[in-house]
Amino acid sequence: MTETAGVFRRNSEGQHRRAGDWRSLAGRCLVIGLVLISAVACDRDAPVAPPAGKPVSRAADGMVHLTDPEIARAGIEVMTVKKEPFTFHREFPATVQANENELAEVTTLIRGRVVEVLVDVGKDVKKGERLALLDSTDLGMAEGAYLKSAARQHEAQLAFERAENLHEHRAISLAELQRREAEMKTARADAREASHRLALLGLPAQEIKRLEREQTIRSDVAIRAPFAGRVIMRNITRGEVVETSRNCFTIADLSDVWVVANVPEKDVRFIRPKDRVHVMVPAYPHGLFSGTVTYISDVLDPSTRTMRVRVTVLNPDRTLKPEMFAMVRVFASPQPEALAVPLTAVQQDGTGKLLFVRQADNRFESRRVLLGDELDGKTIVLEGLHEGEDVVVKGSFAIKSEFDIHKIEPTP
Repeated sequence: MTETAGVFRRNSEGQHRRAGDWRSLAGRCLVIGLVLISAVACDRDAPVAPPAGKPVSRAADGMVHLTDPEIARAGIEVMTVKKEPFTFHREFPATVQANENELAEVTTLIRGRVVEVLVDVGKDVKKGERLALLDSTDLGMAEGAYLKSAARQHEAQLAFERAENLHEHRAISLAELQRREAEMKTARADAREASHRLALLGLPAQEIKRLEREQTIRSDVAIRAPFAGRVIMRNITRGEVVETSRNCFTIADLSDVWVVANVPEKDVRFIRPKDRVHVMVPAYPHGLFSGTVTYISDVLDPSTRTMRVRVTVLNPDRTLKPEMFAMVRVFASPQPEALAVPLTAVQQDGTGKLLFVRQADNRFESRRVLLGDELDGKTIVLEGLHEGEDVVVKGSFAIKSEFDIHKIEPTP
């Protein structure tokens, strides 16, 4: 009995011990479960940290909000716009040409063989200076004809004077006197014609007087400069026979030159007569030449849709050479008050041009604008912007990208 009671007591203690262990285990499980439920709830409510470098902003109603770190990462810079004078210019390709009013193609007026060439390309010559000497049989024949006509004129003059004397003494009739007078006038006309022919052949007046005085025929004729200038082309050599159609020399006065530009149709409105313009040539990268618009074409080239414009430029040092490439810079009328922003501030979307204006609390507004003329990396804003507003001038693409993202993934 005592043994049985001891066994029962041990079993009862073991059961109580096991029951206590189960209660302890259940309590621990309940605590762990509550902790897990709390953690899950916390995880569901806690915000997820964004990946590094991606803005957490949202765009709505044409606004996007960025934090200071996001602005720094995107390199966003703003500028306060204000009205200021704005003068823009247009540049047009051109070429330097000789002033055609001071350009001469020198030819010979009579066929002949070149005896001597007296000047070369690049030489400055004076008006009337001899450029070359020709030997011409045609000139010799013309001088001989002139001497003969002068002799006949002299003979006819003497015959008329004798006839006058005889008619006074009634030795000859009036008809005979009139015949002698007609012969004299015919001889005088022939002599005058021979003299004019020598002049047309290029013989100067002093040479004709020499011919009358010396009665000696010379078949050499000189090619002379028509005005003072520089020889820019030579096209004869000694010994060759030249015709009257040959261009022997070209002489130009390069103290002023023409710069001829081609202006596109869209820029015709900027060209005005007598405007002062600037001319630049690649040969002198740091040089700037001043000129005046002296001619504007009345018609456009139908193939290139450009207008021909001529600018006259003083060239005392002969630095500008014909056929040089050049650029003509034309300035438009200045605008005393204009809002101008850098081109880097402008973004393009499917419907037009955009600017981003900073508002309070780092909010940026998308603003559609109408732009005007451009100059040196700036453009005029005609509509959509007001003086004193802060415009994003650098990093605007990052803001536009944020707007584009929310257009593809709308904010709920």
